[in-house]
Amino acid sequence: MDNFTFFNPTKIDFGTGKEQQIGQHLAEHGVRKVLLCFGSERIKRDGLFASVSTSLAAHDIEWVEFGGIVSNPVLSKVRDGIALARGHQVGAVLSVGGGSVLDSSKAIAAGVPYQGDVWDLFIGKAAIDAALPVFSILTLAATGSEMNSGAVVTNEATKEKFAIQSVHSFPRVSIVNPALMQTVSRDYLVYSAADIIAHCIEGYFTATVQPTLHSRMVEAIINTVIDTTETLLANPADYAARAEFAWASTQALNGLIYAGTAGFNYPNHMIEHALSALFNVPHGAGLSVIMPAWMKWYHQRNPAQFQRLAHYVFGVDTPQQGIAALEAWFDKIGTPTRLSQLGIGEADLPAITDNVLGNAQWFGIADIYSREVVATILRNAL
Repeated sequence: MDNFTFFNPTKIDFGTGKEQQIGQHLAEHGVRKVLLCFGSERIKRDGLFASVSTSLAAHDIEWVEFGGIVSNPVLSKVRDGIALARGHQVGAVLSVGGGSVLDSSKAIAAGVPYQGDVWDLFIGKAAIDAALPVFSILTLAATGSEMNSGAVVTNEATKEKFAIQSVHSFPRVSIVNPALMQTVSRDYLVYSAADIIAHCIEGYFTATVQPTLHSRMVEAIINTVIDTTETLLANPADYAARAEFAWASTQALNGLIYAGTAGFNYPNHMIEHALSALFNVPHGAGLSVIMPAWMKWYHQRNPAQFQRLAHYVFGVDTPQQGIAALEAWFDKIGTPTRLSQLGIGEADLPAITDNVLGNAQWFGIADIYSREVVATILRNAL
């Protein structure tokens, strides 16, 4: 196990009805006015907005609405949010939604005190020295953003999908009520399952130091995701399964399974970011296409770890059988495994490759992922 410092200051308030306590949480942090970020008007139709606003009003907290945040959040919307937050002099940002809303909220929170353009923070031109406090109420389990400091945004003009990460960007409090996730569509349930698995396998397969404890934790998370996804596909109202799925999602990217690992990188996310930046495909759907394609290229570089996954998750013997089993499970639950299912064809590969090579520079792994390597992986996904 490598040396590490584990730090995660986010308070998780988990369970039914917890969203009704958001006003108390904000008041305890001295917040008097908040930018309330959300996606569609669905939160108003299903009563969640009313519960949140009632809780805020009960604690004399003003709110400024900022809706319309889309899946695969975009830079222009972040800039709009920053302007609105500054104009109303809010003291915090509250995200009510899934990972896209929360990522946008973190970017807005970091952008408000920064005097330049917020994109500077994504391209390394400036560091995040401060941010407004961020709070969240989660309505979709997938990204783990509720308990980490990262946020991913797409620059529509440049077609770059980059991230920020800072100690200042951790949510202060995140409310996770699995009951709020019951209406998640079948498609986004299976996309979310793929996203969680991708968060687990990046370090699991690529780390140069990977403690056995962490491998066992990853395998437990993936097995939990597989079991609960199948349960929820059969019965979306199963609260116990929804709760375990949500907590598995949080555990996959709150830093715990990476504490003590070393030398890992995120190639599947690096490649998928090109798909969602260029074609606006759902992030999890892009990942379920890329993961098996990447594994077919990469598995010979770490055969022992691929054999672990094959044995402990799928009960088969060889790396190749494990990869086939994962791909078959993706097919079974109905998340894509081929670029054609995303409306992407062979003629699109050069543009995707160019975008991935730019991402590889940003991710710091351009020495591994050459044009030829990226093209090989993408061809595996045709």
